[in-house]
Amino acid sequence: MQSSAVPELAHTHTRPIHWVATATAVAGVVALSGLLQPGAATAAQTPGPQTPRTKSAPAHIAPPDPADVEFPIDCGPGRAVVKKEAAGDLDGDGRPETVAVVHCDASMGTPPDGMYVLSGTAGAGAARVVATLVDPEDRTNVDDFAVRDGEITAALLGYSSSDLPSCCPDVRESLKWHWDNGVFVRSTPFGARSV
Repeated sequence: MQSSAVPELAHTHTRPIHWVATATAVAGVVALSGLLQPGAATAAQTPGPQTPRTKSAPAHIAPPDPADVEFPIDCGPGRAVVKKEAAGDLDGDGRPETVAVVHCDASMGTPPDGMYVLSGTAGAGAARVVATLVDPEDRTNVDDFAVRDGEITAALLGYSSSDLPSCCPDVRESLKWHWDNGVFVRSTPFGARSV
């Protein structure tokens, strides 16, 4: 018989009672941890200073409807058609404005677009054109149009010469408008014009 240098200890032999004690301890820890859960998260962002351009309009105020507006576009015997529209609070007053891209209804060709900002009067709800951003007489078409974070962005498709047919614009210019001191200011990002 070989003798060990380390004496045998009673707790090194597992018996069924050890397994029962271990299982009871684990079950107790699991049950206790279920009772001691942290409360629901209640963190909120601290409101920082807001600029008027990023102020959101209350959800209960409907933006002006372009269907209710007579646009300053001469379509002769034809009618004006709203090609695209988007809404957002552009001037920071808490009420949404609508930006509408409009052209004359034409059975052929590519009629030029006009881009207008519509506003409703406080309480009355009557929509009216408050700004012309793109005049149809400029002979351009509006593409990639959006209203985000108080800014209007669009790409204008135009012509390098008046001799070019209206089907084939050859100039693309990316533009941006934002409200500043009572007017819409137009800017062109660097390198935003291509031919």
